[in-house]
Amino acid sequence: MSMKLGLGLYPHILTDENFRFARQAGATHIVAHLPGYSKTASRPVPADEPWSLEELKALRGSINSAGLELAAIENFEPHHWSDVLLDGPRKVEQMAGLKTIIRNMGQAGIPVMGYNFSFAGVYGRATGPWARGGAKSVGYLEELAPPDDEIPLGTIWNMVVDPDAPAGTIGQISQEQLWSRFKWFLDELVPVAEEAGVRLALHPDDPPLEQLRGTARLVWKPELYRKVFDLHPSHANAAEFCQGTISEMVGEMDVYEAIETYTAAKKIAYVHFRNVKGKVPNYYEMFVDDGDVDMIQALRLYHKHGYDGVLIPDHTPGLECAAPWHAGMAYALGWMRAVISMIERGG
Repeated sequence: MSMKLGLGLYPHILTDENFRFARQAGATHIVAHLPGYSKTASRPVPADEPWSLEELKALRGSINSAGLELAAIENFEPHHWSDVLLDGPRKVEQMAGLKTIIRNMGQAGIPVMGYNFSFAGVYGRATGPWARGGAKSVGYLEELAPPDDEIPLGTIWNMVVDPDAPAGTIGQISQEQLWSRFKWFLDELVPVAEEAGVRLALHPDDPPLEQLRGTARLVWKPELYRKVFDLHPSHANAAEFCQGTISEMVGEMDVYEAIETYTAAKKIAYVHFRNVKGKVPNYYEMFVDDGDVDMIQALRLYHKHGYDGVLIPDHTPGLECAAPWHAGMAYALGWMRAVISMIERGG
């Protein structure tokens, strides 16, 4: 079994043209972000309504038509689970909706649900000409970070879920509160995922800070994934292994030990394969072959431990041309395809 090459597509670029681009660039799999907002319009239903079996089958069908497989969906809509995260009055109702989504994914043949159990989400990124040749890239820099203020009521993951919420903030959320809510989430949803044949895959915290906007963070050091897996042991409780975020962390494990540990334990559902320069609280995302991490060595470690799942470039700097995103992704996919082929042939 060999490693598989994929491409992650955000909702506004989940299009037939980009499916064809992915196939032309050598990918065989797609990771679809927030598919309810794919194509050119939002869903014609309330935002908190679970994705239907018909929607998911249609998405998979359009991807299959381009000669690709749908490897995973990434991220629940904030409206789907805001009270699950915030321990709000609708959390049981919203959990029932999450269970419906997982069952529908199983019936549609979609094997992985990636998610990020976080309140502040990805917050504080800056953009600049930081990659090779002045290519535009993203990073996290202390001096450019926005105010670390508390999260307003009605907001989660930087998205407004209740525009009529009163003034005020969600306040401070401690590690104890975070892990208690996360355990309830796993205990409720993992058994459903097991039955549906779907893996729940947790993304680590980006930026990997212990606390952000007054709220605790879940996996901000590589070794904290062990706590996640021990909280509810199951094949369905896995990692959306963002290697870029892992390499940004300061912890007991380095990125190479984390790859070996979690690949050997068969806990990686799929990989965000990107390179960075620096560590939290100051780092930049770089081209795949031009950061602090030896990416050839990383791929050798996945191969050594029998990883046969999907790797996607995740982010990449944009190239100076008419299609910066497409050119950046094509460069990353070509590099990854060549190195994976070399390693799997014994090179």
